[in-house]
Amino acid sequence: MSTSLVVTVIGADRPGIVNLLSDAAQRQAANWAGSHMASLAGQFAGIVHFEVAPERADALVHALRALETMGLQVLLVRSDASAAPDARRRIRLELVGHDRPGIVRDLSGSLAERGVSIDELHTEVVSAAMSAEHLFKCKALLAVPESLAEHELQRALETLANEMMIDIEVAPASLGG
Repeated sequence: MSTSLVVTVIGADRPGIVNLLSDAAQRQAANWAGSHMASLAGQFAGIVHFEVAPERADALVHALRALETMGLQVLLVRSDASAAPDARRRIRLELVGHDRPGIVRDLSGSLAERGVSIDELHTEVVSAAMSAEHLFKCKALLAVPESLAEHELQRALETLANEMMIDIEVAPASLGG
């Protein structure tokens, strides 16, 4: 049995932040189980899942909190029990449309109404290839309840795409993601 620590780190982007995190984990023999990191508006934002032996968890928490003295904000959530996953299938979603406020709210609201969770979300605004218009792009990994029929999800997403004048594509997620 191991203890899970999910750690969020935010601070001014600079070389070496990932090394600080990995060094703290290595000193406590923690496993780096997963992560997502990005530089956004000059800020480093990262979330990491560590697995560590229960007797070393407090020391890892202390080492990660010490990073706050280096100008980083650190938020930790600790769990000693792993939740049993419910019956869900994974779906990849890609969305492209003219940028406007509310796209993420409308998409996430429609998904939440149907019990669909967003496991991963990547968004960006880019310039259209042939014009100066801004396009909003979204890639997401969704966890869809087995009780939600494929055709019902497809119909809901098509309705949303028409209302928002965006393109949405869905496909089963590969085994690795």
